[in-house]
Amino acid sequence: MGAADNYLEPARGLKSILRAFNSRNYRLYFIGQGASLIGTWMQQIALMWLVYRLTRSAFLLGLVGFSTQIPMMLLMPFTGVLADRWNRYRIMIVNQVLEMAEAVILAILVFTHRIAIWQIVILGIILGIVNALDGPTRHAFIVQLVEKREDLPNAIALNSAMFNSARVIGPAIAGVLIALVGEGVCFLINAASFLAVIAALLAMRIRPQENKLPAAESGIIQELREGFSYTFGMRPVRLIIIHFAWVSLMGMSFTVLVPILADKILRGGVHGLGFLMGAIGVGALIGAILLAARKRTDGLWRLIALSSTIFGISLILLSVSRSYMLSLFLMVLTGMGMTSQMTTSNTFLQTTCADSKRARVMAFYLLAFFGTIPIGNLMLGTLANGIGVPTTLLFAGIASVIGSIFFAARFSALEKGEMKNDCCPLPTAPNEITGNQCLQIDRDQI
Repeated sequence: MGAADNYLEPARGLKSILRAFNSRNYRLYFIGQGASLIGTWMQQIALMWLVYRLTRSAFLLGLVGFSTQIPMMLLMPFTGVLADRWNRYRIMIVNQVLEMAEAVILAILVFTHRIAIWQIVILGIILGIVNALDGPTRHAFIVQLVEKREDLPNAIALNSAMFNSARVIGPAIAGVLIALVGEGVCFLINAASFLAVIAALLAMRIRPQENKLPAAESGIIQELREGFSYTFGMRPVRLIIIHFAWVSLMGMSFTVLVPILADKILRGGVHGLGFLMGAIGVGALIGAILLAARKRTDGLWRLIALSSTIFGISLILLSVSRSYMLSLFLMVLTGMGMTSQMTTSNTFLQTTCADSKRARVMAFYLLAFFGTIPIGNLMLGTLANGIGVPTTLLFAGIASVIGSIFFAARFSALEKGEMKNDCCPLPTAPNEITGNQCLQIDRDQI
């Protein structure tokens, strides 16, 4: 049986799928974060529809997405250093409070009929600054919540399942509520949902040694350089991050066009928007559950290449679809491909990086997404204004497929040893790597 066959062979039983739940802190986190993410997705859909209702502009939809994510592109490398230095548990609590405050302000502005695009952009920038610290912290924090290190890949996959369950539920609820009572209620519900994750964090029993990270011995710039050298000194990691950045830039920004796709092309209105976004979540949830059922982590690069190819082909087909039901099905496939690529890339990185550099590695991984999405939002929004949404989706799909073919070819050469002299260490489990130490690549791992 080959590596890919081993990877696709599912583990049996619900107990195996939920094995990370054996850790009490992870259970609390899962429940609290799951409730909060439903509210987050409700706010995202409500905000997209609010901007579209106020402006009817694809460009301004892209601009609002850009304003939220550009701080992440600029700050995340530095916040990764801070998340390796500071107490991640306390950062998590403070971030949730700040995000709750932002949702309350949005709700007040909508209910008082004082909302304007410039206010949405400013609040988006503030939220982006908070998220720049939250992203690396949250991803690095997961390892503190799982008692058995072998359950870490399962916890990552369950996180993805949680995220995408909310992606199904949140947009569907938001679509109904926006039509009945307007966008403000969605913002208010999101604010209330943060109480769940804050309560879960406060209920955790974090051992002192898990709270205390090693004291920083050098400046932030030096630690940033160390994190960069550590991350991009490994050829497989470098290939994965670059590929992820390319697909995020060229393809994953397509969601900024979904309001126009739902309204003008498929004639579905706000209800259609909610169900289309929910369909992405259904596919993503299916992919995440399949990954959670796996115990083995070999052959990951093949699944990354396959997932991004499925995602690109789905966008190509979506560009020519004028059937609402067919488009719903294609949205399921895009969600499955997109999430499978993200989750397998995350798993590969989390199971190979050193604990002391974990947040910095995850910061560069997240930067590949959040650093390219705002540029992609502007690019696809501008293209859609000029050449239309269907042609823009066709362009995004073709670019994603081309990137997947290139990635598969390069990683195949790496596996065959053609890049052996250009490779740096990839341990099969989290392990400290210092200086210029290089290890033999584990062929099963890639």
